[in-house]
This record gives sequence, structure tokens and C-alpha cells, in this order.
Amino acid sequence: MRVLIVEDEKRLANLLKKGLEEHSFVVDLSHDGEDGLYQAEISPYDAIILDVMMPKMDGFTVLRKLREREIQTPVIMLTARGEVESRVKGLNTGADDYLAKPFDFGELLARLTAVVRRSKGQPASQLCIADLSIDLNAKSVSRQGIPIQLSAKEYTILEYLALNAGRVISRTEFSEHVYDMNFDLDSNIIDVYINRLRKKIDKDSEKPLIQTRRGEGYIIEKEN
Repeated sequence: MRVLIVEDEKRLANLLKKGLEEHSFVVDLSHDGEDGLYQAEISPYDAIILDVMMPKMDGFTVLRKLREREIQTPVIMLTARGEVESRVKGLNTGADDYLAKPFDFGELLARLTAVVRRSKGQPASQLCIADLSIDLNAKSVSRQGIPIQLSAKEYTILEYLALNAGRVISRTEFSEHVYDMNFDLDSNIIDVYINRLRKKIDKDSEKPLIQTRRGEGYIIEKEN
């Protein structure tokens, strides 16, 4: 999943980026409201972590403009502790959740995972398709009860496929959601990772889950 962090405290922003990347998220950073709004408009993020107090444009204005432009990306707002009015205003403006600073990274991770799940129509943390099981919190995968070891990028691609089961995902869409803004669109790395996943997920299986739609992309069919 690809996340945008809009936070002017660069040390905090870099710490969050490092922590989320260690949990298989792809992260872009912005350090002021105007740039954050621009990035959120041009890239299809799976979630946005948005600070309230920022230079050039505050978080409330950024969020209001996003919702006015019908950009429904899930947003978690960061507020100062004790500012009840700010939290209420953020939720009324269209935020999906909020956290008061200082916060525990584990809580941010749990809330971020939850808002992404809900945005994909997946309320539970355990995602099952046929005999494939994905724990969205633990970032673990098993098939027929047998654990499967995946690299961080393999997991990210599989998770995105599974959360969008029943829908063909193009290579362009993969590049927008599982890589950052510096990804080379001419690269064939998506196909390489799909082949690696097939060897691990569909190995020795009578029912391969990852299907190719020629000229379109890849799909995991929903279980009938």
C-alpha cells in the first residue's frame, strides 16, 4: 500500500516513513500543505497521514479541498493532544481517523491498516480467498495452513491483489500503489515479482490463484 505523509516536522516524518516501510508500506513525504495537496491530487494513494499545523496550508484546508475535489483517499489527521475541537473539526471535514501527538507508532500502524482495510471493503484483519489466508496486521501469508515466506515487496503486491480480488490490476496501477514516485514505468519488475509469487503461492496447487489477463494485467478471482 502506498501512503503519503504530510508533516512539517522532518524528523518525525522520516521516522514514520522508516517505520512504515519496515511494515511493507510504500511512503512518500511532503513537508507543507500546498505540496501535500498537490501530491495527493496527482497520485492515487491508499491513505494519507495529515498533520493539522503546517506551513503554507493547514491540514483542515488540505482535507477540505481534497473532499471538494471528490478525492476520497482515507485520511488520518495528526492533532495536538487535548485539542478536542480540532479532532471534531477534522472528522466533520472528512477525516477517517485521528491521532493526538505524541502517539505510539504501533497505534498509528493499527489505525492506518484499519482505514485502508475499510476503504477496500475488508473490515476484518484476516483475508481469506479459497485456501489462501492473509493476516493484514501481521503481514503473514499461508495456504492450506502452511506458512509462506514472502519478501516485503512480494507481500505488498499480493496484498494489493487480494484486497482487490475480482478486479484486474494493470501494471500501471501496481506501479502507482506498490512503488513510490521514482518508479520506472518502463521496468518489467512487476512481472518478475508476479512470477516469484506464483512459484510460492501456486506451487503444486491444482487451483492457481493468480491469473493473467493478456494485455490487461493480473487478477485473483473472488471465491465463489
